[in-house]
Amino acid sequence: MKVSIVGSGYVGLVSGACFAEMGHDVVCVDNDKSKIAVLRSGGIPIYEPGLDPLLKKQIAAGRIRFTHATEEGVDHAEVIFIAVPTPPREDGSVDMTYIESVARAIGSAMKKYLIVVDKSTVPVKTGEKVAETIKRYNPSGVDFDVVSNPEFLREGSAIKDLLEPDRIVIGVNSPRPVEKMKELYAPLRCKNVVVTDINSAELIKHASNSFLALKISYINEVARICEAAGANVNEVANGMGFDHRIGRAFLSAGLGYGGSCFPKDLAAFIKISEEAGVDFRLLREVQSINQNTLDHFLKKVRDHFWVLKDKVIALWGLSFKPNTDDVRHAAALEIIRVLLKEGAKVRAYDPVAMEKAKAVFGQVDYGKDPYETARGAEALLLVTEWDEFRNADLEKLKLCMARPVLFDGRNLFDPEKIRAAGFTYFSMGRG
Repeated sequence: MKVSIVGSGYVGLVSGACFAEMGHDVVCVDNDKSKIAVLRSGGIPIYEPGLDPLLKKQIAAGRIRFTHATEEGVDHAEVIFIAVPTPPREDGSVDMTYIESVARAIGSAMKKYLIVVDKSTVPVKTGEKVAETIKRYNPSGVDFDVVSNPEFLREGSAIKDLLEPDRIVIGVNSPRPVEKMKELYAPLRCKNVVVTDINSAELIKHASNSFLALKISYINEVARICEAAGANVNEVANGMGFDHRIGRAFLSAGLGYGGSCFPKDLAAFIKISEEAGVDFRLLREVQSINQNTLDHFLKKVRDHFWVLKDKVIALWGLSFKPNTDDVRHAAALEIIRVLLKEGAKVRAYDPVAMEKAKAVFGQVDYGKDPYETARGAEALLLVTEWDEFRNADLEKLKLCMARPVLFDGRNLFDPEKIRAAGFTYFSMGRG
């Protein structure tokens, strides 16, 4: 099938590469000419495991190409995806400027029947507004359908998530585009294809991410109780997880959720609820717990040192989770902000996210490797659970540090093993 994707950011680029891998003929559109130049030259503007070789393979096969002209994408497509940013406003609502702009451009350029698919995470009733906008700006009155097809991509495993999905959601207000959408995804042989109305499809994404954020905040609050009671949150979570109604996923105590999706989607869902006349107090509490979890971790550090001024503190991990360079709403950046404000000397290391962190905090000493970063430190804060840290040489680490003190924000290490190695050790919810 001939597929176009407007927006060559994280979702658009991963989707384009995967649709090409399925055998479709893909055009990726972006109005950032410098980004298109990078892609045409074989470069890649984002970090996602496996994406670079997959894109190179599809470019060589001639199944994907890049343009800054929306008209070219519209002329090419049977199905055109909107995958542009939907950034948050200060009040938690979603800025729909990019969505409206693309809908207007599609309407102006459309000369044949087209299926227009919202792939961006959008508030409920966006499909209606997209349809109205396309109709308003299409002078020739060409027929079209709007579909909601939310993405469920996790940074760090996005290619697998798209090529091996646990469900595909197709929201329509007309049966006409359904078979074409099923044909588009047919190579994946997904058993769970959910066909629903557009409004329900748009709510599925916000409801899903908000529920996962709720699970994270729930187990982090349980971890606080475990610390007070001398229990082990890992054992509690394991016991809970065997119940198939609950499951073990997203029940790992730590520093809370971050990234570009959960904070934004949770805030948007609260705003959507308010506009629908529903006070979703539970989600506001999820936000509060997430912040309190980070404050609790920082309190452990303060309580140990008494005064943070002039203390040399090392951080392992800057991205909000492993296998990504995304530092948006990352716990590490909030921790660094507090440490610097209180006069600590901060050193940091991350396998892939240091360049993005440097753009935020230039005054941090960024190390070449984990051990150089820890050299001379009076404490090490484990913030992101990269495998590189999981397999650390504890004896070498101890010799590097001025004092072997480890604050494990992700419960990465075994307490008995780390204490046997001579470390003063603090974790989350493990007694």
